[in-house]
Amino acid sequence: MSADKPAYPGRPRLFENEDVIDAAVAVFSAKGYAGTSAQDLCDGTGLGRGSLYNAFGSKQALYEQALLRSHEHTMSAQLSILTQTGPVKERLHTLLLWGIAEDLSQPEQHDAMVLFSALERGSKDAAVSNLNQEYRQRLEQTLVAVFTEGQQNGELGNKASAIEMARGFMAGYYGLRVLNKNISDRKILEDVVSGLLINL
Repeated sequence: MSADKPAYPGRPRLFENEDVIDAAVAVFSAKGYAGTSAQDLCDGTGLGRGSLYNAFGSKQALYEQALLRSHEHTMSAQLSILTQTGPVKERLHTLLLWGIAEDLSQPEQHDAMVLFSALERGSKDAAVSNLNQEYRQRLEQTLVAVFTEGQQNGELGNKASAIEMARGFMAGYYGLRVLNKNISDRKILEDVVSGLLINL
């Protein structure tokens, strides 16, 4: 998304320099919003304090742009997996393994910011809450379509509705992403994946 493209209502515009935004993502992911100082952002982005605030206006505004950038990056990766052709269970399995790989190899990147923005700021910041709700709804809608497809082709059962299955899967998926931050043993995490898929 370029700065010239109209933003969705209530959403911040993305700054043109994506490298600066990505650098801010790394800082916020590592330190959180409360733990990040202006100097941390200057050090991470390579911008002076005056340039940083002239460009973004405030730490809050930069945080929102970094979060939106993280949403777009992470959602694109997830949708590329979920909208593939092939068996539904394979796509869900691939998504879960992707989450493990991302979290273990890039602990201070876009995925971390998406997850921990909800934990740290979701109940305190209306703008962050709204951005995360939009993100969650996009993922849920895609998962509902995937589960509906699985039920229609007979791959999945019909004991629960597609939306119930999608929401249950999301709960397990986000739970796995939290575990990924605390457990580095891939075998344990892969066992969690197997447990999430066994009853589908």
